[in-house]
Amino acid sequence: MTGFTFVHTSDLHLGKGFGQMPLELRGRLVEARHEVLERLVQVARDNNAGHILVAGDTFDTTGPSGQVRRQAATVMSGAAEIQWWIIPGNHDSLQAEELWNAFESEIGDNVHLLREAAPVEIEAGVFLLPAPLPRQFPGVDLTKWMVDAVTPDDALRIGLAHGGVVSFGEETDTSALIPPDRAKTARLDYLALGDWHGYLPVGGQTFYCGTPESDRFKHDGRGACLVVTLPESGALPEVMQVDTGRFEWTSIDMPLSPGGDAPAELERLLPQDRATRRDVLLQLHARGFLRMAERGSFDEALEQAEPDFARLILLDEALATEYEVDDLNQIATGGALRAAADELYAETQNDGLSAMDARVAQTALNRLWALVREG
Repeated sequence: MTGFTFVHTSDLHLGKGFGQMPLELRGRLVEARHEVLERLVQVARDNNAGHILVAGDTFDTTGPSGQVRRQAATVMSGAAEIQWWIIPGNHDSLQAEELWNAFESEIGDNVHLLREAAPVEIEAGVFLLPAPLPRQFPGVDLTKWMVDAVTPDDALRIGLAHGGVVSFGEETDTSALIPPDRAKTARLDYLALGDWHGYLPVGGQTFYCGTPESDRFKHDGRGACLVVTLPESGALPEVMQVDTGRFEWTSIDMPLSPGGDAPAELERLLPQDRATRRDVLLQLHARGFLRMAERGSFDEALEQAEPDFARLILLDEALATEYEVDDLNQIATGGALRAAADELYAETQNDGLSAMDARVAQTALNRLWALVREG
């Protein structure tokens, strides 16, 4: 068997609620996660791939709504020429018996839930070695069995697993880490991994594909899947990343300094095609110093740009404001306003204040300047 091509995806997290997002955007993000199923099917069709391998976390929880579950089953089953191979992950482990029993009752013959760690011949001469998660934290390396798994000589061996080769943070079960050399020790032609939401190669035969629809700033860009071709047993796989995401999540570092043109620099960094900004979530990390008037102009430029984007977030903890007498004179040269400005300015310069209190004083002084200017 030569030239076997398939799509590797994972971490669809269907039903994710995005409760921390504004209500209008929340609905768009939820819908985009459902729509990605059709985009995965199209990628498979465009690349003559008859199989889609899902390396865990198809659903965001063990109890997605019946609507989320049923509609996913409908889309997958509707692409009758595409075979779906699914393992449960840490978010939707096999402990979710009600979920998976209902899902199996709703899917067509082309959708396969892999509940057991045993070789499955998915095409002549091609064996899938799945490692479904029995529970959220299994406590053991679920790929270990693959080392002794028996398949015919010269058959293609594809591992399908969900978990970390290193710790990915608080949700990582460190007792269940997958050895980075598992593909070698288990004689796998490819090890398809899920759990990490970005693209990550681990050697020549082991890959994290990332999520097909991004959901956080940790991994810049749009979601993607991998189109994988195995030329023959023992040969290195040919791996191609294909964008599938609708929304782009981007973090931009923005150094600023007095005397520069902060609004112009902002415009230079933003996507130039304004129509595409609607599907962009942008996080700006501003740092450095600005004069008070410059900070006001910068804030005005941000305010003008914000409605173009799905979401525009300014992180300005590392951006300070430099004040001079002329800056305070723009607020007032005397009276109560000037007294308030002088008091706030003194607090920004007070080394005895906590960084948070000094920050609050700086923000208040900038806001006072803006209100006076608006008036």
